[in-house]
Amino acid sequence: MLEVETMSNNESLGIIKQLDGQYVATLEREIEHKVENVWSMLVDSSHLLEWLAPGTIELRVGGSAKLDFVDSGIIIDSKVSAFEEEKILEYSWSGPGEPERPVRWELQSEGGATRLTLRLTCPINEDIARSCAGWEAHLMMLLAAIEGVPIKFPFERFQETREVYKDMILE
Repeated sequence: MLEVETMSNNESLGIIKQLDGQYVATLEREIEHKVENVWSMLVDSSHLLEWLAPGTIELRVGGSAKLDFVDSGIIIDSKVSAFEEEKILEYSWSGPGEPERPVRWELQSEGGATRLTLRLTCPINEDIARSCAGWEAHLMMLLAAIEGVPIKFPFERFQETREVYKDMILE
């Protein structure tokens, strides 16, 4: 198992494992908001726009999950593979004809706060450091958006965490 210590700003990064020819990364955050508020950020189109990308997610297994990252040209067009209201949402971070890259969001209530667990899976021949760094940046955007102060993609955060994740894989 590969695990990072901590970032200089005291934020823990995720853990990356190799399992059955794939990378599985787990990133966690404690968010000082109720589960229903965090859930809304993950599934409501108007909120997705604030921290992730324009898109829609049909909230049922087999439902469509479409996101359009206009600036980068990346289009996600997949299906919801797991769903439990205000607890679990999973879809593939893939476009048509690409390998499956499941993204699984799990929410757990902890009093008035929420434990958010994000699990990413991707083929071993892909750049998991880039994927983790991208999600670190989007999680930073999510935390800002839920506080009502949306931010642009924090490219510096992406670069910084990508280097740390690269080092994790090389260890």
